[in-house]
Amino acid sequence: MLILASASPRRRELLTQAGVRFKVHPAHIAEDPQPGEEPIGYVTRLAREKAEAVYFELTGELGAGGQADGCGDADADPLAVLGADTTVTLDGQILAKPADAADAARMLRMLSGRSHRVITGVALKTAEGTEVAAEVTAVRFLTLSDEEIAAYVATGEPMDKAGAYAVQGGAARWIPRIEGCYFNVMGLPLALVCAMLEARLGGRGVL
Repeated sequence: MLILASASPRRRELLTQAGVRFKVHPAHIAEDPQPGEEPIGYVTRLAREKAEAVYFELTGELGAGGQADGCGDADADPLAVLGADTTVTLDGQILAKPADAADAARMLRMLSGRSHRVITGVALKTAEGTEVAAEVTAVRFLTLSDEEIAAYVATGEPMDKAGAYAVQGGAARWIPRIEGCYFNVMGLPLALVCAMLEARLGGRGVL
């Protein structure tokens, strides 16, 4: 049984699109960067913490064997938990979810007319251990006017997005170039995740 340790509707949609069978059990952990933490270290740490928190919560409920049905049946699907976290970085600075509308506008002004990086950390926790990886995508923004930024922030779309924008939403018209995985910018690098699932689970009960 694969569990997605995220409440993100975009991650749910992407896994479903890829034909992955899963259930959702969001993790609830603090997402603040640690002092001096590098962006890749930040997202991979959070992905690991999310996956492991949900895994140990569920195995505590299901029993030490981590069986999907909690009855210790050897034929039951083993538990696997997928954690993920995405951030935007510019000049080494982490741009997480905006605190408010003013913070969202600040981030968009920083991204205006420049290229930035989107980094997603993913972690797959099973009884055998935790595998962690990261994907990096470069994104170019057009130059934005103050009026465009204000109108976009007013839609509310930026408020729960790293970097204060959604590539699949209204910000798409400002992105002329992406280098790397598009789905990574949405919040989940599908090819990387599916390769991890295949390698660890062999597609068993998942793909």
